[in-house]
Amino acid sequence: MHTPSQVDHRAAVAAQTARFVDILAGADYALAVQSCPGWTLADLVKHVGSVQRWFSALLNQRIQQPPTSRDVELELPEKEADYPEWLTASAAVAAQAFTDSGDLDDPMWAWGADQHARFWVRRMLFETLLHRVDAELALGLRSTIDHDLAADGVDEFLVNLPYAHFFAPKTANLRSSGDAQTIRFSCADVDRAWTIRLRPDGFGLEQAATATADATVHGNAQDLLLFLYGRLDLAAAGLDITGDQELLHRWVANSAF
Repeated sequence: MHTPSQVDHRAAVAAQTARFVDILAGADYALAVQSCPGWTLADLVKHVGSVQRWFSALLNQRIQQPPTSRDVELELPEKEADYPEWLTASAAVAAQAFTDSGDLDDPMWAWGADQHARFWVRRMLFETLLHRVDAELALGLRSTIDHDLAADGVDEFLVNLPYAHFFAPKTANLRSSGDAQTIRFSCADVDRAWTIRLRPDGFGLEQAATATADATVHGNAQDLLLFLYGRLDLAAAGLDITGDQELLHRWVANSAF
């Protein structure tokens, strides 16, 4: 499944990394990141740069089956003061991979729905964006996400979640015990909506969003994205929640990505 997007994922990786780097000026790398329990700001930066370098290696190799190793040359500096420069360099490694690895429409193994090289660029983007927001939350800064970009992130999450069982095992609980149940996610600021159908044998994204569902979550694209990633809860002021509350709580408890 490939959902066309108006977002330039390659350019957005660079832009989101630059925003991340900007907020690191003068930051305390020992600061706890509340939205990533057990992580410090240093852990967050290392994770994002490492993901960018690893995904770049996968792109360069054009792997056709699941990788057997996650080893990659990180070139991580000894001094935390050098982390911003290293993160900038990680994005440059990614940009080079986007250029050198050929057509991003080339077939390639991916863990999600889209078995093409472009999957990894889009995935890298939202790893970078989400953790940029995590850093802002830790630093007490206000986060903003372009609405088209956020809507694309909602789509990327919902399209791929049914395939994430090997690292998100609780998704196996996202099924109905009888008749199918549906959850509709709709944007207030972008003309986009998605319907997830829970069946006795599993769950998946409907090809066309329906106007009605057993439960609905409505809000601006940024709030929907942050809700799906567990950075906002059902009580968040920007979300309009209607319908089957038990179903929505089951979604929240089992859809952690």
